[in-house]
Amino acid sequence: MDQSIDPTPAAEPVSPEISDGAPQDSTGGAISADQARLVLRRVKDPDLNINIVDLGLIYDVHVNGSNVQVDISLTSPGCPSGPEIMGEAEQQLRLIPGIGDVTMNLVWSPPWTPERIEPRVRAYMGF
Repeated sequence: MDQSIDPTPAAEPVSPEISDGAPQDSTGGAISADQARLVLRRVKDPDLNINIVDLGLIYDVHVNGSNVQVDISLTSPGCPSGPEIMGEAEQQLRLIPGIGDVTMNLVWSPPWTPERIEPRVRAYMGF
C-alpha cells in the first residue's frame, strides 16, 4: 500500500487581483515580492515533489514596479531538473497580469543545503 503524502501545504489561492486580471492597486498594477513568492509556490521540484519556496531554492525576490527579478539556486550544480524548474518558475511569474520583465538569476552562493528547507518540511523529510 504505497501512499504518498505531500508535505507541502496547498498553495494559497492567488488573490483575486491576480487571478481575474483586475488592477492590483492604484499604483499601476505593481506587484509585491510576497505575491511573486506565492505564485512561485506552484512550482515543484519534480524529484522531491516539494515547492521551490519551501525547498529553499528561492534566495530573493526583487520587485521594481511591475518587473521581477528572482535569485534562485538548485540543490546541486548538476541538477538535471534545473532548466525545467527555472522555466516553470518564469512561466508562472509571467501569468501575473501586468507583469513586466521577469529575470531569473541562477546563483550558487551561498550553496544550497538542506538547512534552507522550510523547518516543518525538513522535519517531515527527516533532516
